[in-house]
Amino acid sequence: MDNQEVTYPIYSPASVIGIFSNALKLNATVNLIYLKGRYAFGGGKSYGNYYYDLLFSEGDHTSIGIRISSLLRSKITNNEVYTLRGFIEKSIKNSSIELRFVVDEIVQQEEKLISEEELERYALIQKKLETGSKDLETLIRDKMLKDEKVRVANIYGNNAIVQKDFFEGLDVSSKYFDISDHSCNITSSTAIISKLNEVSGLGYDIVALVRGGGDRQSMETFNDLSLSELFITMKPVTVTAIGHTVDETLLDKLADKRFHLPHDYGAGLHTIAEKLSHERSNSRALLIDEVKKDVTKQFSEQVETLEKQLKKKNEEFTEAQKTYKEQTEAHNKTYAEQLKARNEEFQKLQMTSGKQLEDLQKNFQEQQKQRQAEMESYKKEIAVLHEKNVQSAINESTASLKVNLETLKQENIRLNQEVQGSKTDYMKIIIAFVLALVIGFLLAKVL
Repeated sequence: MDNQEVTYPIYSPASVIGIFSNALKLNATVNLIYLKGRYAFGGGKSYGNYYYDLLFSEGDHTSIGIRISSLLRSKITNNEVYTLRGFIEKSIKNSSIELRFVVDEIVQQEEKLISEEELERYALIQKKLETGSKDLETLIRDKMLKDEKVRVANIYGNNAIVQKDFFEGLDVSSKYFDISDHSCNITSSTAIISKLNEVSGLGYDIVALVRGGGDRQSMETFNDLSLSELFITMKPVTVTAIGHTVDETLLDKLADKRFHLPHDYGAGLHTIAEKLSHERSNSRALLIDEVKKDVTKQFSEQVETLEKQLKKKNEEFTEAQKTYKEQTEAHNKTYAEQLKARNEEFQKLQMTSGKQLEDLQKNFQEQQKQRQAEMESYKKEIAVLHEKNVQSAINESTASLKVNLETLKQENIRLNQEVQGSKTDYMKIIIAFVLALVIGFLLAKVL
C-alpha cells in the first residue's frame, strides 16, 4: 500500500474556464426569452451587420449588452422602453463571463411614462429658466475691460489626458485666463459634489466639468438630481464639456454654457476673448478720432505730418509686402523646379538601380550555371579516376595471385618428386625383406 502513488486530476486555467462555461446551461441560455427595459444606443458603427447596444432596467442603471441586426435596429428609438424576444449568449474572457442578449424580434414598444425622477428633472430645468443663465461673454468682457484675468477652475477625471485638447483650443488667448486644474472621480456624483463644494468658495469666475469621452453608462452620473441641484445654485458661471455630442445630460441643460468637447470649450473661450479684444481695439480707435477733432489748430500740421509719415510707411510696407510676395513666389518656383529635378533624378536612379539589379541577377544565374557545369565536370573526372584506381588495384592483385600460383605449382612438382622417391625406397626394402624371408626359409629346410 505504501508503494502506491497518489493520483489526482490536474487542470489548466483554460480547462477550468471551459468546464464552468459548459456547465452554465440554463433555460435562459438555450431557449428564447423576453426581455424588457430602456434601450440605449451604443457605438454608431455596425460590425458584421450587427450593432452592439445596451438595455437598462427601468428601476435602476443595471444594463446588459445587446446584439441586434441592422434591420431591427432601424426600428428602435433611443431611450425608449421595449419588450424584446431573443436568447442569451455568453463568452469567456480570461476568468470573467460576459452575457449578451441577441435580439430576434421586437415584441412591442412601451408608452413612455413620466416618472417622479423626470418630474424632478423638469422642475430643476424650470427653476434654471426662471433664475436665468449667467452670460459667459459678459463675464469675460468685464474682466478684460478691467485688465483682470478670468479665474477658471477646470474639473477633470483622475488620470485625464484631455487638458492638452483644451489648451490647444484656447491657443494664444490663455493670457486672458488664470486656469487651475482639479481632479476627482468624474464617474461618481458624490465625488463631483465634493469637488464642487471645495472650489465654490475659492473665488473662481468659471467652474467647468471637463471630460473627453467614456462609456455611455457613465454619462448617467451627469443626470444625478443631487448634483444638478448643487450645480444650478453655484455662484460662478457653470460650464460643461463632457463629450458625447449626441447625448445631452441634465447638467448640460442646466449649465450656463455647454460645449461638446474639451477642444470646443477652449476654442469657445478663445473666440470670445478674440472678439472682445477686437471690440476693445475699435473702441480705442473711435476715442482717438474724437481726440483728433478737439485738438487745436497748432497741432494740425503735426497731425498732417504724422499722417504723411504713416502713409509713407504704409506705402513702404505695401512695397515690402509686394517684394516679399515676389521673393516668396520666386523661392516657391525655384523649390518646385528643384523638387521636379530631384524627382527626375530619383526616377533615373530607380531605373538605373533596377537595371543594375537585373544585371546582377543575370550574372548570378550565369555564374550558377557555370558552377553547375564545373561540378558536373568534376564529378566525371572523379568517376574516371576512381575507375582507373579500381582497375589498377585489380591488376596488382591479379599479378600477385599469378606469382603465388606459379610458386605453388613449383612447390607441388617438388613435393610430387619427393613422394615418388619415397615410394621407390619402400619397394626396395620390401623386396629385400621378402628375399631375406625366402632365403631363411630355404636355409631352414636344408639344415
